[in-house]
Amino acid sequence: SDVSGNIENGIAPACRALIAPVEMATGKQAYFCGKPNPLMMRTGLRLLGCHSEEAVIIGDRMDTDIIAGTESGVDTVLVLSGVSDRETVKAFAYQPTVILDGIGCIPDKQKQE
Repeated sequence: SDVSGNIENGIAPACRALIAPVEMATGKQAYFCGKPNPLMMRTGLRLLGCHSEEAVIIGDRMDTDIIAGTESGVDTVLVLSGVSDRETVKAFAYQPTVILDGIGCIPDKQKQE
């Protein structure tokens, strides 16, 4: 779960940051079924009737989007139009399948056919 998210003028708290006070008050650790938990990805693939080899996860964060794909056995595309940059990528043991400058660089499958 993300600690922060991009907004127009900077960064805002996201789910992980907002749940921390509840965890502290209850003494319990939250169970997140969103990114990067593979449960969410596998459930989505099953509901769509799609195999992991037919899917790709596109995201701008190494610590949620790309690890979610990696742990789910799905190819990953990191777009550099958000949080992570090329220097950030070097800090992680896992790597995206593909790195693109932004979502506009994603090939249009219909144009390729």
